[in-house]
Amino acid sequence: MMASMDDRGMISKSEEEQEEKAASPSEPPPSSATQKAAGERQQRGFAAMDEERQRKIASKGGKAAHEKGTAHEFTRDEARAAGKKGGEVVSQNRKHMAEIGRRGGERVSQDRAHMAEIGRKGGEAVSGDRQHMAEIGRRGGESRGDQPRENPSR
Repeated sequence: MMASMDDRGMISKSEEEQEEKAASPSEPPPSSATQKAAGERQQRGFAAMDEERQRKIASKGGKAAHEKGTAHEFTRDEARAAGKKGGEVVSQNRKHMAEIGRRGGERVSQDRAHMAEIGRKGGEAVSGDRQHMAEIGRRGGESRGDQPRENPSR
């Protein structure tokens, strides 16, 4: 059995290995080749921090840049152009846009009072057009097989 010397005195090689195993995780982190094969990437550094900590750090950087006078401040036109550019890029992802619409629709439709108001406004707008309502009634009667009524003489 080999022994090594440190400031604590003599310890055996096997004891040294056991200490190292206890101090390190049970499995080594996956290599970059393993990560790429699995299609996953482990976040590191700033990306691995929780959102709150990231915001605090970014805020400090922004404040320092403003104090130093090197911060860029967007004009209204620059901000509008940047927003438009970002919107165009995001809107090209049809799946993403569909999901946004679906979530918005679900949220709005949960508000029964709001949905009732929409229905009321729509009904009022449509029913104000007497010719349109007459056409709807005619089509409804035709689909049921009803025959137009003749005025019975009294």
